[in-house]
Amino acid sequence: MRTPRKVAVVAHQRKTLGGGLDELRRRISDEGVEDLLWYEVPKSKKAPKQVRRALEKKPDLLIVWGGDGMVQRTLDAIAGVKGGAKVPVGIIPAGTANLLATNLGVPDDLEGAVRTAFQGERRKLDLGVLNGEHFAVMAGIGFDGAMIHDADGKLKDRMGKLSYVWTGLRHLNDPAPKAKIKVDGTDWFKDDATCVLVGNVGTITGGITAFDDAKPDDGWLDVGVATARGAAQWARTMGRMAVGRSEDSPFVHMTRARRIDVKLREPLTYELDGGARDAVKKIRVEVAPAAVKVCVPRQRSDS
Repeated sequence: MRTPRKVAVVAHQRKTLGGGLDELRRRISDEGVEDLLWYEVPKSKKAPKQVRRALEKKPDLLIVWGGDGMVQRTLDAIAGVKGGAKVPVGIIPAGTANLLATNLGVPDDLEGAVRTAFQGERRKLDLGVLNGEHFAVMAGIGFDGAMIHDADGKLKDRMGKLSYVWTGLRHLNDPAPKAKIKVDGTDWFKDDATCVLVGNVGTITGGITAFDDAKPDDGWLDVGVATARGAAQWARTMGRMAVGRSEDSPFVHMTRARRIDVKLREPLTYELDGGARDAVKKIRVEVAPAAVKVCVPRQRSDS
């Protein structure tokens, strides 16, 4: 694999890792890069415009610095550009949860993450598409969406991962609206639901393995519906996820599909990769196979 000569960096200014963006610039220069394109944004919503500008320059590698929201916005922009999937993406996990990086085994230190971006394997990954917007880790509506919505912004900046625990406790007794769910055009679920999750990888918010068999390159999305109500039922559900398989919980229904249609009796907040979105009564989620190319650590050979 030849060393990337033209590298684009799209960085969230408020996120940090190691020695910060100064160290990132130094480590990239140590890789012998001839042309470095540098774009900084004050928040993840500003990333897509800069990603598209970067792709116009046809870089050999695009590096994204930030958390899951920044990565999601970046991959969504790349998937929306013709030929964008040809440009490998290196993730520098400088956020709160860094779920995609964790699921892919990207090191959580700056040196290791940069090394993976330049020397790692280029792996094609599926993305989910919810109401037209791509995500890489998961999408959720109901309990999960409300928890993420309340943890967004200043609370997450102040408390980090604990913000999810704090806000989650506040929503344990939220109402469970009637949900109708179709998978690949077939009726699958019709009952009260506190949360509907669609996953592209196994580990979600809080480090919980929600989808035991999920793989980000198998052409499928995993679907889970929770019916737990109150602290006792949620404790049993989380405990089952921690020590066994999620599907073994009496309050969880699971399957996999390429398209998921959810209709709710009342609008609920939803989230994509840890970023809150406005409340809706309907969502459609579809898989976009091999939509992006991401740098991951090379597998060690036993020989």
